[in-house]
Formats: sequence, structure tokens, C-alpha cells
Amino acid sequence: MQVIDASAAAGIALVALLLVLTPGPNMLYLVSRSLTQGPRAGIISLLGTGLGFLVYLVTAVLGISAIFAAVPAAYTALKIAGALYLLYLAWSVLRPGAAPLFETRELPMDPPLRLVAMGFLTNLLNPKIAILYLSLLPQFVAPDQGSVALQSLVLGSIQIAIALTVNAIIVIAAGSLAAVLGRRPAIARAQRWLMGTCLGLFGLKLLTDRSRAVA
Repeated sequence: MQVIDASAAAGIALVALLLVLTPGPNMLYLVSRSLTQGPRAGIISLLGTGLGFLVYLVTAVLGISAIFAAVPAAYTALKIAGALYLLYLAWSVLRPGAAPLFETRELPMDPPLRLVAMGFLTNLLNPKIAILYLSLLPQFVAPDQGSVALQSLVLGSIQIAIALTVNAIIVIAAGSLAAVLGRRPAIARAQRWLMGTCLGLFGLKLLTDRSRAVA
């Protein structure tokens, strides 16, 4: 039996990719760590980030199921909130003076255990990830097509796999990418416009789509 349909899997995959490529606390910390202490430290920090995703996933699986069971209309409310958040992210990327993709900060040299802990806390305190699991993930859950908890688990697993894979590539290639973007600011501007436009279009699509709303 199919847990989720292909359109839901593709939708959460696209959202996960757009969000991981949009500058935020996770990217700032991981890139800064990689440039300061080396790619190995960035990967170790990413392990902590992954643990943070798991905490959000478990919380979302339990919480979303309870919310939908108690208040079916909450699905529509979360759908609208998630769409508006994507539009806000699009503006934050496209607005004048937006943070560059590889904005970094100086960090102290830390041992592996602290790297994991810092990656975990950075992700756990990241508002973008909190809203992802609270408002965006439910967009792709169909309460009338089976277990909400199981659908949330599968969708969240797709998001985590994409986020960790893309972040690992960014961490390993951070030095080279930062150098290229520093020499060619037009590429950085094109990246911002591409991400902002995609986020905005997807947010508008979700905001105007009523086909999956719960009655």
C-alpha cells in the first residue's frame, strides 16, 4: 500500500531543497565551521544538525496527528500559514541588502562532542526548521488517505535526507564555493533571484490551491 503519492513526495522534496539552499542559521553555522576548522569539523557538526531534525520529526509526527484529530480545520490554517511563510522567505532572499549565500563568522576551534552539540542546538533553535515542520510539512499530508503519523514520518524522512545530503555537499565544497562567489558576485545574485522566485511561486501555488483542504 502506498503511504504517500508521488506529488506529495515531490512537493516536500522541492520545499526541502529550496529551504536548504536559502541562507539561514544552519547554513551560517555549518559554512562558518567548515571554513574556520575544516570540512571534517563541518561534517561532524552536521551530525548534530541531523539529530535536531530527528527531534523535530518525532515531535511533528505526534503533534500533527493530535492536531488534525482534534481540530480538522487546523489543516487549512496550517496550509495558509506555511504558504505565507514561503512568501516571506522569498522576500527575505530578494529584498535589497539580503544576506549573501556564504555569509560567515569566526568560530573557535572546538572538539567533536561540542561540534555535535552546537550543530544540534543551532538546528533546534532554528525558526526556519520549526516552521517547516509545523506549517509546511502538513501541506503534503492527506488526512483522508491513511495514517497522518505515517505520512508525516515518510515526508519528514525525505526532507531530512535532502537537507543532510545538500548540506554535506556545501560543507565539503564551502571553501571553493566561497572563492567563486567572491570573485563572481553575479553568480551569487543569480542564486538569490532563482531561490527567491522559486520560493515565491511555490508559496503562491500553495496559497491558491484548495484541492487538498479538509472540509
